Amino acid sequence: MNTVKSVTAVVFGNFLYALAVKLFLIPADLVTGGTTGIALVMNHLWGVPVSLFVLIFNVAMLALGWLFLGRGFALTTLASTFLYPASLEICNVLFGELVLTKDLLLCTIFSGAGIGLALGIVIRAGASTGGMDIPPLVFQKLFRIPVSASMYCFDFCILLLQMMFRPVENVLYGVVLILIYTIVLDKMLLIGSNRTELKIISPQSREICDAILSQVDRGVTLLDGEGGYLHRDTQLLFSVISNRELIQVDKIVHRIDPDCFMVVNRVSEVRGRGFSMAKQYQ
Repeated sequence: MNTVKSVTAVVFGNFLYALAVKLFLIPADLVTGGTTGIALVMNHLWGVPVSLFVLIFNVAMLALGWLFLGRGFALTTLASTFLYPASLEICNVLFGELVLTKDLLLCTIFSGAGIGLALGIVIRAGASTGGMDIPPLVFQKLFRIPVSASMYCFDFCILLLQMMFRPVENVLYGVVLILIYTIVLDKMLLIGSNRTELKIISPQSREICDAILSQVDRGVTLLDGEGGYLHRDTQLLFSVISNRELIQVDKIVHRIDPDCFMVVNRVSEVRGRGFSMAKQYQ
């Protein structure tokens, strides 16, 4: 079942990527980085179909990754190597010359959001998008160059190439597009079952612990500590609760000890008993 979910996610992610490129990026003549950016340059200069160039380039990068990064890495990029160009061609057949809008701002927002969402889906499924993601990894292995530095350098060069035949306005919107899909991708990678983390320091730590266990039915861990000023022994209560339970816990804690020290943090994902697995009582 996990394999089916992963394959479905990779297929859907690549199709969503192609859909965003076909319906919003290409009609607005926006610039972008990565393999798609190079394909747009080749299409403008020599009329090479975007989907065909992406396929050839992805296969070449797959071979490069296999050679320098190993078989395991190459296998994770194999699906996207063929799925993305195939999805582009399917979108060309399905939508033809359809143009939903020529408004540059709308095209920038929707293409950026679509690409970021698609990349996030593929990466969360444990796969790689391949293409221009591979050279920075090779450079890191061979020359110890940070991936982020070489990736930004490649994208900058690709943007410069497109500036030769794109209006300045389109180039500026292209920069906004890259910022949008970067932000959306970051959010996608952090998405999960949000929970609230509590750290509580109080002389009534035992009473607070018992109240949370009995009234909220959430686990609590007691950690021994020492006050930094008076060097007195103390206990730190650590617990993770749902967001809706925060108000209830806050009332319980401050009813027992109005002067307690409580730190509240939002965490993006929690795994373990009581959250990703069923509770067990002893």
